[in-house]
Amino acid sequence: MTLYAAPIREVPNVDDQEPPQLQPRQVALSSDVTDAEWAHIRPLIPPAKRGGGKRRVDMREVVNGVMYVLSTGCQWRYIPKDLPPRSTVNDYFCLWSYNGTLEKIHDALYVKCREQAEREASPTACIIDSQSVKSAEKGGSASIHMGLMLAS
Repeated sequence: MTLYAAPIREVPNVDDQEPPQLQPRQVALSSDVTDAEWAHIRPLIPPAKRGGGKRRVDMREVVNGVMYVLSTGCQWRYIPKDLPPRSTVNDYFCLWSYNGTLEKIHDALYVKCREQAEREASPTACIIDSQSVKSAEKGGSASIHMGLMLAS
């Protein structure tokens, strides 16, 4: 009986290597942030927590994932597979909603959008149509009493 020994292969030490970089996505989504938008958003994203490991996710892709969910209204489980995992995108969405980062991003992009349209950063006019004023005048305590009378 003859035994054959397999050639010994050297196994690389994965601890010494940098984590693999994500491949760029092949298809751009309509909800992806542009380079100009990213230049405004990037400074608003909080830095990684001190004492933890390095971020292993591309923050621009996380923002793209959040923008995809917000623009399409899709459920979290239907985020495209070439974006970061849905749990990662959802975790950042919840964190940024809680700490006000999403509001800061919205405000920064809103102001930039109004400037590009050659308008003031904040609107100065308010429109109230006559129908909403009439219905507000008719409401109040009389409507409440009618509801109580019908319930009896």
